[in-house]
Amino acid sequence: MPSADQIDTNGHPIMRFLRHPAWRLILPVVIAALAFWVLQEMSRDIDFADVRADATSYPKSLLIASFTAMIVSYLSFAMYDVLILPSVTPVKLPLHISLMTAGSSMAVSNMLGFSWLTGAAVRLRVYSAFGIDLSAVAKLIAISWVAFTGGLWAILGLLLLLHPTGLSQILPISPILPNGETLLGAAMLIGIAVFFWWTRKGPRSVQMGPIKMEVLGAKTGIKLTIVSMIDIVAMAATLYFLMPADLSQDFVYFLIVFAGAFWLGIVGHSPGGLGVFEATLIAGLGAVGRSDVLAAIAIYRVIYTVLPFVFAITGLAVAWVLSNKAQATSGSIMVHRAIEPLVPILAAGLAMLSGVILLISGNLPADPTRLGFLRELLPLFLVETSHLLGSISGVLLLIVARGLYRRMFRAWLFAMVLFGIGLIVSLLKGFDWEEAIGLTVAMAILWIFRAAFYRADVNAAIKLNWRWVISVAILAGAISWIGFFAYSNVQYSDALWWQVAWKGDASRFLRATLAVTVVLSAFILNLLLSKQSGRLKREAIPDIVLHLTQNGTHADAGIALSGDKRFIITDDQTAYIAYADTGSTLVSKGDPVGDKTAGIAAIWQLREMADKMGRRCAFYGVSDRYLPTYLDLGMQILKIGEVARVKLETFSLEGPKRKDWRHAKARIGRDGCHFEVIPAGSAGPDMENLRAVSDAWLKAKNGREKGFSLGWFTPDYLGYFDLAVIRNTQTGKIMAFANLMKTGDNSEIAIDLMRYDPTGPGAAMDALFAEMLLWARDQGFTWFSLGAAPLSGLENRRLASTWHRVGSFLYENGEQFYQFEGLRSFKQKFDPDWSAEYLATSSRLDAARVLYEVSLLISRGGKGMQQHGAARARIAPAFLVRAARRQLRKTHKHFGKLASD
Repeated sequence: MPSADQIDTNGHPIMRFLRHPAWRLILPVVIAALAFWVLQEMSRDIDFADVRADATSYPKSLLIASFTAMIVSYLSFAMYDVLILPSVTPVKLPLHISLMTAGSSMAVSNMLGFSWLTGAAVRLRVYSAFGIDLSAVAKLIAISWVAFTGGLWAILGLLLLLHPTGLSQILPISPILPNGETLLGAAMLIGIAVFFWWTRKGPRSVQMGPIKMEVLGAKTGIKLTIVSMIDIVAMAATLYFLMPADLSQDFVYFLIVFAGAFWLGIVGHSPGGLGVFEATLIAGLGAVGRSDVLAAIAIYRVIYTVLPFVFAITGLAVAWVLSNKAQATSGSIMVHRAIEPLVPILAAGLAMLSGVILLISGNLPADPTRLGFLRELLPLFLVETSHLLGSISGVLLLIVARGLYRRMFRAWLFAMVLFGIGLIVSLLKGFDWEEAIGLTVAMAILWIFRAAFYRADVNAAIKLNWRWVISVAILAGAISWIGFFAYSNVQYSDALWWQVAWKGDASRFLRATLAVTVVLSAFILNLLLSKQSGRLKREAIPDIVLHLTQNGTHADAGIALSGDKRFIITDDQTAYIAYADTGSTLVSKGDPVGDKTAGIAAIWQLREMADKMGRRCAFYGVSDRYLPTYLDLGMQILKIGEVARVKLETFSLEGPKRKDWRHAKARIGRDGCHFEVIPAGSAGPDMENLRAVSDAWLKAKNGREKGFSLGWFTPDYLGYFDLAVIRNTQTGKIMAFANLMKTGDNSEIAIDLMRYDPTGPGAAMDALFAEMLLWARDQGFTWFSLGAAPLSGLENRRLASTWHRVGSFLYENGEQFYQFEGLRSFKQKFDPDWSAEYLATSSRLDAARVLYEVSLLISRGGKGMQQHGAARARIAPAFLVRAARRQLRKTHKHFGKLASD
């Protein structure tokens, strides 16, 4: 069998290169850069004053028509969820919840960009709050996109059938047959009709290679197609009503150009397709050098992107207040439950919108009349400073929006300060009272939602990811382009940088742009240089932890004393949880120790602490004792193996299966060695001898000390336990040892470190193992834990979960890398009882990530190695983690980020 490094799961090296995640970041930047360059070339001969004049000269009738079309488009989009949800989930939601969620998702994705991430996040967070699982939301989004494409296909077919004249000049249609356009349109509509006939009896499955998808029945499909057609036409009509008369004579042509610009805007991933949409539309319509077209697009942006978002967040804020003030009726509870998951996303959009307003305001010329009014009241330096502070506050709001998205309290506090600064400087820099009112409203809305921002990670407000940085950079670039366009008639010179004058709008713009660039560059540099957010450090072992461990009922609890963990101790000090912080996950090792009722409280405490810190929460290597509690937490339970425990009452070395241990026990006696147990705290005189054995064993294994689920050699750690040793009778030298973890009621005993001197007797380890079992039996212990067999007991059936099928495959075929079956077979010789061991995570998407982080904790940041004997079973092999992670990523390609935030 090939080695792990030889297994190629991604195909040809060129394909692996093209599939690299970096392309998802590079492609939007390249597209945006090209779009802005094209825009610059197209607008070279346009004067900003003309754009402003065109934008202020629209008749109310056209604005009302455009606004009406926008409402129709959003309502049509909202109907996707109303029609699809009953087909993908048995959960029934009220109509207003579905409409609110779908409409809000569209408003958010248009504002923030990354529609597959932001819009999907809105639906996922709201619907999951009502018990709709991830797979149902994924189906909803996939079917929505299919419906949108189907509607576009149907519109194109109708246009070819009913309005063929001139379409061949737009579309690549070759006139092979007379009336070819009409025939093509008829063929497209017939294809749709055949598809609906095929699904007339209900949902059907479609398989294309490895991808299998369920399509809805014809009744729902027809409704979705009609809704999609209305959505597309209304979306295009919102801009069509605003276009100049000479460009709005052929709606068919306009609709096709609009659809192309819309799709390229989605690919560009900038907020609302900013820059890409405009460049494509202007080029497609042949509207280069037209100020009235730029004015139309600007107003379209306000009507279709800004206003729906403002309506959404204002309406939700009002509903939030009313639901909090109302009595706890089922209706108010449901409204509150639906709004709460939306708050961080909408708050992030509100911060970005406010930042955009401040930046655009700082980049455009001030109103001379208002500036003249300020000239009579304020000194020039205060106006200049306010202008600079307004732009810096704007870009900082774009950055801090990420912290709001992650519910960070410090981000909320910082945003409130920035809103306050923004509304003050908006009055001082140009008496922009409309802007100040808008910022005041935004500040009030954020204040209303203040309870939703409770996480306390001190670094979270500035912890950006690359997607957010690129989105902010593209947005800042687009706004800077607006400023350069507004001052394109100003002759550039070095003196502009230093000019301080009441009419120095261009100079103020240049200085503000430089400040914004410096601030944004500083945060990008911080992203490049900074490491993961600070982890909670390990803490000293409290006396109560030692007491509860020594008097517990599970021997494996002794690993809590290894010195690399932190502890949550219940208020009544009757239970604790040992956990570690990976930087993104708080992960416990094993079940709570102590009283079961108090243990449940400790589990909730860890989960709540992780939530406040913006961390994941996971419980690694747990039994079935607390499974109901983990399910109450909304966590997913994954079986990761089975633990072997020998019943000591009936154990002996008799029989053919035990002959190796009998021979080993006799062999060390002939070699002049004997077995003994050193009581806890009495190994001081032998500590250097023990260290020498440990170092020799590590050197022979070419390994290093481990952690988290394994102890490591330190006098303090070993001092907590009895030590089983094989000692040379004549010299007193220890040849092998193991620490014995015991329960307070003698119900169970287990081992952690098992090490031997490679130069000593070859049978030392087997003899030590046999002697320990016999000693434990004679001391009255009931069980001897042999540790876990990873991936043992997982089902490999067609209907089993993805995790079980991947784990079972690795168990059956992974002997080249890790002796899964061999390890179980070794333990099976003791005729043990097997019990399941689980991993509890927030979602199945987190499982691979958590296992990877646990493997780093175990290997203490380095490469893990395979330990010997029973302790070896506690290490998760790196290749297992990688394989599981790949499989989970393929299963839910786009939803992994949603689960991390």
